[in-house]
Amino acid sequence: MAVGSNSGTDTGTGTGAGTGTDAEGDPGIPGLAGVPLLGSLFDLRSDSLGTYLRARRQHGDTVRITAGPPGMRAELYCVFSPEGAQQVLASDAARFRKDNHFYQEVRDSFGNGLLTSQDEDYLRQRRLVQPLFTRRRVDGYADAIAAETRSVVDSWGGAPDGVVDVSDEMTHLALRAVTRILFGTDGDAAADVMAKCVPVITEYVLRRGYSPANIPRHWPTPGNRRAAAAMDKLYGVCDEIIAERRGGAAPSTGGAVDEAAAGGTGAGETAGEAAVEDLLTLLAAARSSDDGEFDASELRDQVLIFLLAGHETTATSLCFALHLLALHPEQQDRARAEVSRVLGDRTPGAADLERFPYLTQVLKEAMRLYPPAPVIGRKSVAATRIGEYTIPAGADVIVAPWVTHRDPAYWPDPDRFDPERFTPEAEAARPRYAWFPFGGGPRACIGQHFSMLESVIALAMMLRAYEFEAVDTGIPVSAGVTLRTTGPARCRIRRPDGWRA
Repeated sequence: MAVGSNSGTDTGTGTGAGTGTDAEGDPGIPGLAGVPLLGSLFDLRSDSLGTYLRARRQHGDTVRITAGPPGMRAELYCVFSPEGAQQVLASDAARFRKDNHFYQEVRDSFGNGLLTSQDEDYLRQRRLVQPLFTRRRVDGYADAIAAETRSVVDSWGGAPDGVVDVSDEMTHLALRAVTRILFGTDGDAAADVMAKCVPVITEYVLRRGYSPANIPRHWPTPGNRRAAAAMDKLYGVCDEIIAERRGGAAPSTGGAVDEAAAGGTGAGETAGEAAVEDLLTLLAAARSSDDGEFDASELRDQVLIFLLAGHETTATSLCFALHLLALHPEQQDRARAEVSRVLGDRTPGAADLERFPYLTQVLKEAMRLYPPAPVIGRKSVAATRIGEYTIPAGADVIVAPWVTHRDPAYWPDPDRFDPERFTPEAEAARPRYAWFPFGGGPRACIGQHFSMLESVIALAMMLRAYEFEAVDTGIPVSAGVTLRTTGPARCRIRRPDGWRA
């Protein structure tokens, strides 16, 4: 496993060198050795994920990392134990806020949506959005997920030399799925703009998020102008769709769901045949007597965050599930046999999710080894005892699924791919936060059921249609806004024996 070149973050969160403030911490907290004056700045910039692993290996579950020159130095307090992660994200969550510099850069680029908002803004948004992410509501999008997966799988018939890059393909699939579910039949235009603009904006956020000092965004430098143009295009397509939606009837995602899941039927529709409303329509209609409703700007903020987080995390999970199965033909054959036994020739739906225990184990193990949010950042607002040390107030704090998911105390031979780690019995024997790819506590990912639904349906359909053999046996990765590949992830594909269209 190769590790690339960006400092670690979670989905829109994180703490990078040069982004923190010096805080007077517990002098007993061990510190990672660095170079004079700059500490571990270069290590974090060149290989942040490897640096965090080394810190845990050398110094244990709580480590202080210093980075940056005097006057602009960051002190990162790393908490690697499951119990410590639970404190930061859940039991003591009120003491650890999304107040670091990186979060502000994400807010400035992608808006103050559910991922980045805090306090009453966050609580109000969560109350308005939560009913749209119930299991029954999300299950209504299964047909749209299957349709987008079928389109991608069908396109592979013309793959040159029978080789596809599963990183690129899963990004395309996840983006098409989330834009269809968000915007319905308006999703094509949004997907094209997203594909062109989001990488530009993301690189801009990363560069500013990990810089000890930034020039103002309004200065007309080439980087500022490129980012501003990309944001204008992305905001523009979202605003246009929102305006049209509020002025007329909404399109559907093209699926069908029962009346209870769809929230009722329209004129001329019968129960069981109602078109599934796209998520933007539901967001625009979300209101309560206490919380009001989203205005146009707030709607755009929610949409931008869902577009960002809703495709990058699922794409990562699917990419590495396919890659790992391509490296392990025995597990791939077992997963395909389960798909064949459960589905036969029919298209998978939401009701099948519980019928794929092994496929689910494969996905969970892929998310253990390659968590979409490899590092999660917070800012402490009060001194807090974690384990044997006290984290000071005002400190930049990170918890790291990338590291905790490799703790040999809970994961013997941690770099080995083994879906059997996620049998019900094995899961029950581990601490709750030994595995936390969706975060945890009151800020846990609201879309985790959607992500699992999409991943299971897509993986089942791809494994039924093709066998995968790894061309690239090692995939370099880095931590950007989410975990990302920094090189190709190619697989050779062929139809399995007995395959029928």
